[in-house]
Amino acid sequence: MSVRATAAEAYREALPAVTASAIGGLFAGVVLGGMEAELARVPGLLLLVPALLATRGNVYGSLGARLASALHQGLIEPRVSAGDPRLRAAVTAAMANGVLVSGFAALAGFGLLVSLGRPHASLATLLGIALIAGVVSGLLLTLAVVGVVFVGYRRGLNPDTLAGPVVTTTGDVVGVATLLAAARIVLALGGGV
Repeated sequence: MSVRATAAEAYREALPAVTASAIGGLFAGVVLGGMEAELARVPGLLLLVPALLATRGNVYGSLGARLASALHQGLIEPRVSAGDPRLRAAVTAAMANGVLVSGFAALAGFGLLVSLGRPHASLATLLGIALIAGVVSGLLLTLAVVGVVFVGYRRGLNPDTLAGPVVTTTGDVVGVATLLAAARIVLALGGGV
């Protein structure tokens, strides 16, 4: 295959995913803009936004890469099977890492705010929001990553090309939306500042 043909194929596969990523990023910004009330009621919540969004991309991007590599090597089949130990291990590791890093982000953020003397919500509030958002976004991102990688592979697309933009877009949209939902849940349960 020529360099030109390879480049054309890469653009054909990546352009729709990158376009969707840009649109999804804008949507995530709109959701974040709608969080004014929650950001005002939970000092320090804004600090969690970039930390949690970045970790969604890192953790679930790794899941997409693991699945893509396993598909290319023939270690897994492009279908969801609860009995597949490799798939189950990859998903379990991603979920565990996602939840742990969410908790760590809340703890580190709280510590940073305290050490800088900045206004902050209670540790329980920030931790509750981060953990709820971590679990829910993890479940949704796992479904999205596994689905896109497997469906793309079955349709002859390179899952490595799809996984990055899909995880970025879905991670931003789902991350902000679940952070908003988690903040509302914790506030409704009486977890004010």
